[in-house]
Amino acid sequence: MTSRIPRDSRLRLVRPRPLAAAPAAVNQRRPRRPAPRPPEGTPAPAELAKMARTGLAGAVRVARWADNALGPGRDAATADGKATLSATTADRAAADLGLTPEQIRADWDTARLAGLVEVHGDSARPGWRLRAWDRDDSAVLRGWVALFDAWSLALPEPEAHEPAAVAEAVSAMPQVLSFLQLSAGPVPVEQLLDLLQQRVTELRTERCEVSYEPGTEPPVEAAEPTGTPDAPPASLAPLLDWALEALASVGALTCDAGQATLTPLGSWAVWVKLEQICVAAQSPAGNIEQSAEDMLRGCAQLRPNAARAEYRAWLAARTVGSAVSELIDAARGEDALLRGLAFEALRVVGAPAEPDVRAVVDEPTLRPYALLWLAEHDGLDPEDAHEVLTREEATWLWVDTAAAVADHGEAPMLVRHLESAVQPTVPRLLDEVRAVGHPRTVQVLVALAAAHPDPALAKAVRRAAFQVHTGG
Repeated sequence: MTSRIPRDSRLRLVRPRPLAAAPAAVNQRRPRRPAPRPPEGTPAPAELAKMARTGLAGAVRVARWADNALGPGRDAATADGKATLSATTADRAAADLGLTPEQIRADWDTARLAGLVEVHGDSARPGWRLRAWDRDDSAVLRGWVALFDAWSLALPEPEAHEPAAVAEAVSAMPQVLSFLQLSAGPVPVEQLLDLLQQRVTELRTERCEVSYEPGTEPPVEAAEPTGTPDAPPASLAPLLDWALEALASVGALTCDAGQATLTPLGSWAVWVKLEQICVAAQSPAGNIEQSAEDMLRGCAQLRPNAARAEYRAWLAARTVGSAVSELIDAARGEDALLRGLAFEALRVVGAPAEPDVRAVVDEPTLRPYALLWLAEHDGLDPEDAHEVLTREEATWLWVDTAAAVADHGEAPMLVRHLESAVQPTVPRLLDEVRAVGHPRTVQVLVALAAAHPDPALAKAVRRAAFQVHTGG
């Protein structure tokens, strides 16, 4: 928490829009700008995707094994409801793949963080990125960036340090990574330690600048810091070693002879974060001839009016029944952005789509979207349609939309998405997000923590992500 950011973490209550339209609405307000070019020497996207496929080969192998060996009516991939492999399943996978159970569990955790598998309670299913892994370089790169964002979950936190000190180190690492990226070569670890100490000291100084109401006590973390603004933080070297080891484990950097160097993937990912751009599929030519899924992907970056024109042209080339069925099938996929866009296209269809939309109301993944569609179809104002959703359904939809923004949008857009939550405070939002059980909860919280400029709020979100990840 800094003096430039209010301490009150209450969310501003606003009327949620139809959430599936949120990315398009932001695109409509912001003029499009040419995509920035990566630094000279950055490999082409195809080469970066090849590197990512190599680094995540073990995670993909375990995810595909689970997809083939486990399924409906068979033993679940998880047994304790905490997104961890049961001992029996891990042993079975190890025997089939010629690995140790420990390697299986490590690859399974990596697959989850990269979005290759999604866990629903005590069962798991393949993520949409696994389906697109061999044919879609952008899906591969988004999966690797999701893993990069979750680097602090890749290895257990040092037990000898207070959680507050670990959180400070995590909050300070983006500046360290930026320095590594700008250096474009090996940097002595001692130099990185100096930078980490400076940044942590700045964070503590900023916290000390916050004024408190008369008669109230400052929070424990502010009242009892592990260091002071005038003295460098103590014992940061083990935390830096942990952070570098965790980043190396996800393939973002290498450490050798007391020096750290970003890998090409790591350098590219840091540049992406610095430029606040997304690796999203470009609108392909000839949408009218594409399948529903490819058509929706092609329309993802269009303005709302242009997208509706594409929907109408695509619908005109097909019978209503087949078009509606294809759109609903696309909505059942794992890409939340396509789910929202599919129901936008169904709004263009109108009344002929009503029977099919009513038929999917009982499907948990589609229920919030279907209820909003039906409410608007029945004449309810779109601004008030959200009132038909229960609190749990609205929270699930908030997470699903956040997943779409995290996958396809820019970091500021994800921060602004907080305003559409129905919960009045961040702690209540985090509690209900954890309880709703959305399969992308960890990835959404990690992305939000990485994007939010408020260190205290980011810390709380990151803690919630870790608790969901570990089943706590």
